[in-house]
Amino acid sequence: MATVLWAVLLAGLTWISAADDPPTVREQRTLTQAGLVVDAAVGELVAAAGDGVLALTPPDLDRGCRISPLADGATLTRAVDLAAPVGEEQALLERVADRLPARWRAGVRLTPDGFRLRGDAGEFVTVTGRPATDGRIRVTVDTGCRPVGDDYDRARPGPAGPEVGVLAEAVRALGGRIDDPESVVSAPCPGGGAARTVRSVVDRVATEPHAALAPLAGGTPVVDTPDVYGYRRDGVAVLADVQPEQVVVSATTGCTG
Repeated sequence: MATVLWAVLLAGLTWISAADDPPTVREQRTLTQAGLVVDAAVGELVAAAGDGVLALTPPDLDRGCRISPLADGATLTRAVDLAAPVGEEQALLERVADRLPARWRAGVRLTPDGFRLRGDAGEFVTVTGRPATDGRIRVTVDTGCRPVGDDYDRARPGPAGPEVGVLAEAVRALGGRIDDPESVVSAPCPGGGAARTVRSVVDRVATEPHAALAPLAGGTPVVDTPDVYGYRRDGVAVLADVQPEQVVVSATTGCTG
């Protein structure tokens, strides 16, 4: 009889623990839970970048992973691109790392593949940063493969700001059409409000892109390489990705305060 009572009690305690205790491994935390952490981490990165030239990239949701042989999963990745004068990429990453929350334990280390930023945003969400090209760094926030749950509810774009007009100005200078932006991406700022990136693609025209954008940069761009042109105008960061057949232009309002 005592054995039966003990078994019943043990089963009851196990059920209560499963219902009340927080998940302890990534495979138990859903994409729904992780999405909020990822969005907040992107906002922290924007705030840490201060008045630098940056752009938020669209979220990437990959449903092709497996948690186990019997369970499908998904991975959410978001990124922030940062522009830096050539040769100052490492210094920029170190400044960003120093401004991130202490709980992230973020730092920049030299690896066999070059210098890398690494941090832990919590909830098994990792943050990594590395040079993408000369003059540009990409910092990525990644959930790893996990259960989908109620899916990822991406951060709402929020109201338009001065980035829309600055983007239109750049597109016009490149000879493109002034239509609605092709994508709008946002992230919550740690102090309230939201960072917002609007992006348009301009087909290559006869005008050399760097020369076309130089007057808007006041002749003093933050970065000017064959592949990247970045500057600030009226408090808005503009980043132009110069590709063989097109120019992808992003305009971003960051986090203040």
